[in-house]
This record gives sequence, structure tokens and C-alpha cells, in this order.
Amino acid sequence: MTTLRDSLTYEPSELKFGTSGLRALVTDMTDLECYINTLGFLAFAAELGHLQAGGGVVYVAGDLRHSTPRILRAVYKAVVDAGYEPVYCGLVPTPTIAYYALVKHAPCVMVTGSHIPEDRNGIKFHKADGEVLKEDEAAIKEAVAAVRANTYKLDAAAAPFDENGMLLEPPTLPEADPEAGALYRERYTAVFAPDTFAGKKIVFYQHSAVGRDSLIEILEALGAEVVPVGRSEKFIPIDTENVTPADQKYFRQLAAEHPDAFAIVSTDGDSDRPFLIDHEGTFNRGDVLGAVVADWLKADFAAYPVSSSDATDEYLQTKGVAVQHTKIGSPYIISAMQAAQQSGKQRIVGWEVNGGFMLGCDFELQGKKLTALPTRDALFPIMCAMAAAIEGNQSVKELFLTLPQRFSQAGLINNFPTEVSLQILEHFSKDNEETRRHIEQYFSPERGFGRVKEIVTLDGLRITFDNGDIAHMRPSGNAPQLRCYSVADSQERADEIVALALAEPDGIFRTIEADLKTLQG
Repeated sequence: MTTLRDSLTYEPSELKFGTSGLRALVTDMTDLECYINTLGFLAFAAELGHLQAGGGVVYVAGDLRHSTPRILRAVYKAVVDAGYEPVYCGLVPTPTIAYYALVKHAPCVMVTGSHIPEDRNGIKFHKADGEVLKEDEAAIKEAVAAVRANTYKLDAAAAPFDENGMLLEPPTLPEADPEAGALYRERYTAVFAPDTFAGKKIVFYQHSAVGRDSLIEILEALGAEVVPVGRSEKFIPIDTENVTPADQKYFRQLAAEHPDAFAIVSTDGDSDRPFLIDHEGTFNRGDVLGAVVADWLKADFAAYPVSSSDATDEYLQTKGVAVQHTKIGSPYIISAMQAAQQSGKQRIVGWEVNGGFMLGCDFELQGKKLTALPTRDALFPIMCAMAAAIEGNQSVKELFLTLPQRFSQAGLINNFPTEVSLQILEHFSKDNEETRRHIEQYFSPERGFGRVKEIVTLDGLRITFDNGDIAHMRPSGNAPQLRCYSVADSQERADEIVALALAEPDGIFRTIEADLKTLQG
């Protein structure tokens, strides 16, 4: 007998967890690999008691990438073959399917690569009680390994996969169940007043965001005049943590074309990262957006990543909000929110620098109950910030001017091997005089930096200088990329720090990489 594994004409590449969820090149996400990983997750969920043998429900959805429908079919078949009932919720935002599954207390699977380029995709698993956390990953990997071993031993002649790891007879996805979308819409239209945004013109940059239609419908239901622009049938990997000069130019163009707009808004590909742009075309980063929303909600605890602007800390401290820095990624923030709830905090929130906002408990909002949603949401922080500006009789720009005026930027360098990034972090990990002087050779006075004041290694390498500059390097969790986050006293300097770090071929990061290779012989 020829086993399925022996029949494969390629070397399988096993999917790995990134910062949040599985991510990989589409070419590595064969039907077989996606099927195996889904079966492993389902076995894990069953072990937790989140699925009952003989017929539990699993909700399935995806984004607008070209590869998503194929991967959805592999996921759908895995649910069926595991003995459960898949409910296809269509192509909807990640928070839409996540919220629906929470309400129904059932697991869900979202096929999305979020903001990354279209040659990649991903799968994000949610348990019946919320996101898969970092402490869950080892057990899921173990379950996947067991499924993989059993699947590879199948008789190739009887297996449902061909030699390329693709399904011989992929299932046809049923018509999408609209209930998930309807429930997500009701989540906000039942809490926000129908005239919340009355008289306000909001420009919505649609591009290829999966929520480009449904989120507009919600804003319109709350009284806004929404002008959709920039719809694209080609996937556009726009990223709130890598707002490019081309993005910034387009935002300013939209502002010029719509001078009467109250705001310009958008989301990333799976609509869990918000873009809130003021009437002048200035994008407001997610860390300060989160601070504004936390204040409007009268939060008593906020968790957010160490890569956030220090303006966020200063602003929230003046509001009496307890804060906790975490590693980058929603699983870490969710864990911090859970701990805060156990310690007695009552109004708990969290967010990422990408702006994805999380509610760690139920809130009373305008006299109505808004239930917890501990997963990234893009629409909620956009609505809250605009509502805060309206209540304060301010523009969006004026609202953000109430924060300490520190400025941030972020960017990334591609084709930077993860192992090299990790070696760099290890090389500079000790906060001592020798390390500081070595860092100052790269982040030098000639490049405008002061003396190293502090080194924080909670997640990556965050360096604070005595002139107020902050430079933070961190490897991507799912791609050969090295990110740079900056904070400074002016936007020009924040932009300059990122540009100095990422310049090709002889910027700070590439120079450190070359010198590290020399040191290693």
C-alpha cells in the first residue's frame, strides 16, 4: 500500500502560529495542510468540552483574498469529517464571526491573512469562549501532530487528496447564513442612538476590506452620510502598522476631495484593524486611538503592547486608568484583561498598536448593555472616537490634540530572516553600559539620537534615548520581516527614525545584520 504521505510530490511545510493564528504562503497552505490543522483544532476543542461528540456546531467564515474560498472548502470538509456541523457565515469581518460564535458558545474558524500580502493567508481559530491564547498553542500543536500522523498513513488510493495535497472533490460551500452579520449589526445599532452621526459625512475607503459593505450599513443606520471610495476587486494589503507614504498621500487626497468630511475611515483586510483619519488626511495610530476610546468608556484598566507611544501612558495616567504593558498580540492582551477581571477591575479594555480594540467585560453604554468582545474590532473604536469628538463639539483632529503631543511611526523591512532578527535581539538583550555603548554606534549622535536611557526586552528591543526618542525593533511573528516602531517629539523625527532603521541597503538594521555576521565569523 502506498501511503498518502509517500504519494505526495512535494515536501509539506507545516503551518506555524504567528502572533495570532496560523499564517503562511498560500503555496504552503495546501488543502491537506489546512484540513489537518483544522482537525487538530477541533480535537483540541472537543477535549476542552467545547464540542460534543456526535454533532456540535462550528462556525466558518473568511475574507476577500483570492485563496480564501479554496481554503474555506478544506476547513469545511474537516468539520464535516470530524463529525460536526459546519455553519458557513460567508465573507465577513473577523469580529463578526468571533462575536457570533461567542454568543452561540461554539468554536469558529476564520480564514484570513489579515493585512499581509495576498501571496499569504492564514487561519484563526476561536474556542467557544474566545480566542486561542498562547497557552493553548502547545496542546493544539500536539493534537495536530496526532492528526497528521494518522492522515499521512491513509491509503493514497482511498484518500480524498491528490499528490499535490489538494482535495479531489472539494465540497461546495452553501449559501452564507446571514445571522452572524445581522447580530453584529444589532450589537451596535441597539446601543448607539440612530442619530449618533446625524449630519456627519464619513468617507469610507473600501479597497478590499471584507467589511467594506456591512460596516457602511451600520454607520448609515446610525445617521451618517457615508461616501464609499476606492473599492478594489484586487486584494490590497493595507496595514495600520505600516502606513506608507503612498497611503498618506491618498488620505490627504481624499481629504482634499471631500473638504466637508467629518472623518475618513477604513479597515484592514479582515476588518479588525481600524483606520481613523481626520478631515485634513492625518491618520491616527491605534495606540492613541485606544487611549481616546478608553477615556470615553471611563475604563478603569487598560492593557496594550509595550510598543505603544508613551503619550498613551501619560494620557491614561492623568485619567486614573490603571495600565499594563504586554507583549505584542491579542492573546497577551486578553490574558492581561482576564487577570484584571480576577483582581476586581470593573471596566476593562485592551487594544493593539494596530488599533484593534477589545472589551474585557460587559459595559453599560448610553444606558444599554454592550457585552464583552475580547477580540480585535475595528468598527467599535472608530465609532467611539467619532462619538467622543461630537460630544465634545470637536473635530476628530481637535480630539486627538487633547493627548500629549508625542508622535509615532512604524514600518518594516522585508527579506530579513527571523533567525537573524533573533540573534540581534539576543546580542543587545543585556541592559548594561557595554550594550548601551554598542547600540549608540548604530543609533548614533550623527543620526540625531541621544544617549541610551533604557532598554526594555519585553517584546523585541525597545530603546529609549535621553533626548526623548524611542526606537523599537521587533521581528514579525509570521514573516521574514523586522519591524521598527518609533516615538519622538515631532512627526518628522518619528518618520526619520523609521527611515534610518529601514533604509536599504545600508540603514541601521542592515548595518547591524552585516556586522553581526562579521562578529560570528
